[in-house]
Amino acid sequence: MSRRPVNPARRFADGGSIPFVGSVQSKTRSTRLLSIGLLVVGAILLIGYLHSGSDGSIREKEALSKTEGGSSCTLEVLRALPILKKAYGDSMNKVLHVAPDSCSVVSKLLKEEDTQAWGVEPYDLYGADVNCKSLVRKGIVRVADIKFPLPYRAKSFSLVIVSDALDYLSPRYLNKTLPELVRVSADGVIIFSGYPGQQRAKVVELSKFGRPAKLRSSSWWIKYFVQTKLEENEAAAKKFEQASTKRSYRPACQVFHLKPYG
Repeated sequence: MSRRPVNPARRFADGGSIPFVGSVQSKTRSTRLLSIGLLVVGAILLIGYLHSGSDGSIREKEALSKTEGGSSCTLEVLRALPILKKAYGDSMNKVLHVAPDSCSVVSKLLKEEDTQAWGVEPYDLYGADVNCKSLVRKGIVRVADIKFPLPYRAKSFSLVIVSDALDYLSPRYLNKTLPELVRVSADGVIIFSGYPGQQRAKVVELSKFGRPAKLRSSSWWIKYFVQTKLEENEAAAKKFEQASTKRSYRPACQVFHLKPYG
């Protein structure tokens, strides 16, 4: 007798006719759920990353600074801007900022009403973001070696703010650079300098700046000002201290206020 052909549809329809078919289906569902879960988690992480990037490069640099064990006085300038406005008032309308990563401070100042700002970046802008490159193209931020005379006329700016840059200069070059900063200011110079022991030498410093930061004490700076006949602006320093106390602000860097040349 001839045998009737088996209907494959019936065999697949009957779960009991194929061993472990229920287990296979269960594993397939689990794999799909796992894939969906991973996609959701990936999307959340991507959104979080993009959101953090929208705050600009400041947070990234703060994290990098903490990771490397250093303290950036340029970031401290950003924190201190409201205090500086209280202390200097109208003098904050035409500002030159000199520092590594000057673009961050200049960008912030340009957003303020009735404020003009320029910057000098003493070192190569390796890895600069699009905004910084745009400021350089427009001539708002210059890349210039501050060991040489600045390309500005005397009293070109109401205030000159310098952060971090002087910490990398030996006294030989400091003797040339600091008087230049005072020369181009009409109302004074504000120095943000790191505290001794605040930073440790980092490989990035040696490759970019040529030497690790030389962080000097407050007494060293005061003695230096006297020797080079640079006068501290006691009135501005007092206003800065009062505004700092009122806002419970404690600088993470040393802050010095110098008078302009008469």
